[in-house]
Amino acid sequence: MKLRIAVLPGDGIGPEISAVGVDVMNAVCRKFGHEVSYDYAICGADAIDKVGDPFPEDTFQTCMAADAVLFSAVGDPKFDNNPTAKVRPEQGLLAMRKKLGLYANIRPVQTFKCLLHKSPLRRELVEDADFICIRELTGGMYFGEKYQDNDKAFDTNYYTRPEIERILKVGYEYAMKRGKHLTVVDKANVLASSRLWRQIAQEMAPRWPEVTTDYMYVDNAAMRMIQEPKFFDVMVTENTFGDILTDEGSCISGSMGLLPSASVGEHTPVFEPIHGSWPQAKGLDIANPLAQILSVAMLFEYFGLQAEGSLVRDAVDASLDANVRTPEIQIEGGAKFGTKAVGQWIVDFIKS
Repeated sequence: MKLRIAVLPGDGIGPEISAVGVDVMNAVCRKFGHEVSYDYAICGADAIDKVGDPFPEDTFQTCMAADAVLFSAVGDPKFDNNPTAKVRPEQGLLAMRKKLGLYANIRPVQTFKCLLHKSPLRRELVEDADFICIRELTGGMYFGEKYQDNDKAFDTNYYTRPEIERILKVGYEYAMKRGKHLTVVDKANVLASSRLWRQIAQEMAPRWPEVTTDYMYVDNAAMRMIQEPKFFDVMVTENTFGDILTDEGSCISGSMGLLPSASVGEHTPVFEPIHGSWPQAKGLDIANPLAQILSVAMLFEYFGLQAEGSLVRDAVDASLDANVRTPEIQIEGGAKFGTKAVGQWIVDFIKS
């Protein structure tokens, strides 16, 4: 297979983990005889500094011409600490999602047996937890009408029937491939937009009679994820709720540096770690590259290359079992491995 990949390293630790992701992809492609080429493009704070736009037109065209996008992270403290900034790195991320029509964000939440002690939850709660959060990505408050002055502000949580139907369909399709259990998360007791979500979900549920559909308010879902994470199989929700719940889900595994994601929709799919740019760690060679590497596994699997994806996952599991880990997940007294060293170990495992 020939693959053309747009690589968007972004900000902070992005370039470091991006380089590891590319190295892993190259190793897998060489082993299986695939041809892969890369087109690099700027985004986020890096792009603002260079051209004044966090997702410039050239970057958009690079993404559109690619088979997939390998994205890393955006964000910079100089924007985080300036509430009056008119242009922000995160606007580039939103623009990418909107322009590429990436309405479905797929975030697996799973645990690794050798890292259960890293979770803030008790072992018996998180062991064998394995579910998927499906977050609607191009609607809701992030994209609704906004206003701010010195005395008031508002964000409109706007959804239409077609937007809700298409993301619920994704949820049901994933549920059919897994445990046939779908949880629709909303706030229908308070929000009109959530009542429309629940109404449409109830209309659609009979089309998938094999799937058990339940409905849960977002505050209850947040609590249930901590109390009983193994309850969930597939969770589907709107943009803002999904953003919060998926970050909470990372606590189950013990580190945000372990979880990948895919964003899919109308045009080129994007594969990325769920974590941010961690600018404080930039250049220190301490960032965990595993989420980026597992994003590469999801990329291969998206194109039906299951053996390739499995090899990447096996390599990650082997590195963890061998205690080849970056500092935040290393065992006490374990050897110190940096971003590059972990990546190289995984590349060597793939080659062997």
